[in-house]
Amino acid sequence: MEDLIKAIILGVIQGLTEFLPVSSTAHLIITPWIFGWKGSVDSLSFDIAVHTGTLMSLLYCFWKDWIDIFFKERKILVYLIIGTIPAAIAGITFHDFIENQLRNPLIIVFTLVSVGIIMLIAERTGKKQRDNVNFSDALIIGVAQAVALIPGVSRSGITITAGLFKGLDRAYAAKFSFLLSTPAIAGAATLDFYKSLKIGYSHDYTLFAAGIVTAFITGVLAIKFLLSFLKKYPLNVFIYYRWVLAGVIFLLYFFRS
Repeated sequence: MEDLIKAIILGVIQGLTEFLPVSSTAHLIITPWIFGWKGSVDSLSFDIAVHTGTLMSLLYCFWKDWIDIFFKERKILVYLIIGTIPAAIAGITFHDFIENQLRNPLIIVFTLVSVGIIMLIAERTGKKQRDNVNFSDALIIGVAQAVALIPGVSRSGITITAGLFKGLDRAYAAKFSFLLSTPAIAGAATLDFYKSLKIGYSHDYTLFAAGIVTAFITGVLAIKFLLSFLKKYPLNVFIYYRWVLAGVIFLLYFFRS
């Protein structure tokens, strides 16, 4: 029962923070670290489960857009492919290094703060006028998504920020970010699945189901909330949250040392 509660909590955290610009990786690393959680919920197979849940959230929210992209807006499909390439190359090349060397609380503190500053600059300087993308936009946002492999950066945070620097409307930048994240999350889950075949699964399907369902539900809520929120408000509240979280992690790290 205790592991089931942990699975639900981590599923909720994954669903919310995968799409809000606060870094899901940071939260999924820090939460077990703070509470000392081990076992099935701290396994690669559980990570695959919750990422599958957020992938389902994206498909649920944007299935109509994907149909239009495949059959009517082929140019957007080309731009999404272009934007996916940098993260695919970086993921395949640096996945093990990032997993083994960069999942450190102090690195997360640094990226939470520094990317928050970049987000604030983008909010203040971006023109936020365009509701379409071009080749240059897709490439730069794609490179930004590759940088998001570093824990604490936030895929949605850095890609929306890149869109703002390029003059995209805030809500449109978020939508393009979510569309671009679909193949990235699918690719990451596939890569982890391939790795898990080598080390073996943790076959607790009850925990898997709890993680998938909670990540899916909270992911849908997070997507709809952020798209609505960014039509009216800037990213500031998420920036301040990142800085507060960085401060908490920094203090906990040294109190535990």
